[in-house]
Amino acid sequence: MTRRQTSGVLPCGAPAGLRERRKQRTREALLHAALDLFAAQGYERTTVDEIVEAVEVSQRTFFRYFANKEAVAFAVQESVETRFLTELRRRPAAEPPFEAMRRAALHAWDSMAEAAEGDVTGELQARTYRMIESTPALLAAHLRRSVDLEFQVSQVIAEREGLDPEADPRPRVAVAAFSGVMRLAGQLWGRRQDAGVDALRQLTEHHLDHLGPALSGNWRAA
Repeated sequence: MTRRQTSGVLPCGAPAGLRERRKQRTREALLHAALDLFAAQGYERTTVDEIVEAVEVSQRTFFRYFANKEAVAFAVQESVETRFLTELRRRPAAEPPFEAMRRAALHAWDSMAEAAEGDVTGELQARTYRMIESTPALLAAHLRRSVDLEFQVSQVIAEREGLDPEADPRPRVAVAAFSGVMRLAGQLWGRRQDAGVDALRQLTEHHLDHLGPALSGNWRAA
């Protein structure tokens, strides 16, 4: 693996802008190194020592940016989820819940190029997704994170619609259906060898567009 020449030490009195850029580059280098190693040799076989050695920084520097290995494995996903929630809260109040979630999800993927993790290639993201799906510890964490995200989204939808999510089941039911489609799109994307972010966006849009027809009407008649 090519070592990424990065130092966590900044010159005394370095401008704040330069300091932040250096910190961002260090974080990106650690993220890339970790995902490369996870994809190449497996999550459980990869140690923090190997990650920091690849970047030539200390363990202390690693833990300044990530709480543990799991945090690195889900860093890109967390960025997308954060953007999704932010955009969902911004959607016009007149939009129906499914449309608001759909547009927020597509916006999250469209804006990935602007994120710090945007230069993580789609191929590496797909390999990371497959690794998560095939690693019991990470799959359990992934499912736990999905439950937490569904709860947050249902709270946002309930607030948008002026509903009490404890008394009205519609926000949670809608979010559960939406999340199921998102998981399906992610699984199909992860199986593709030519996967990129654009491919994931297209799969997501295609399957979300079939959510309404799948939940209503007579399929056989159609």
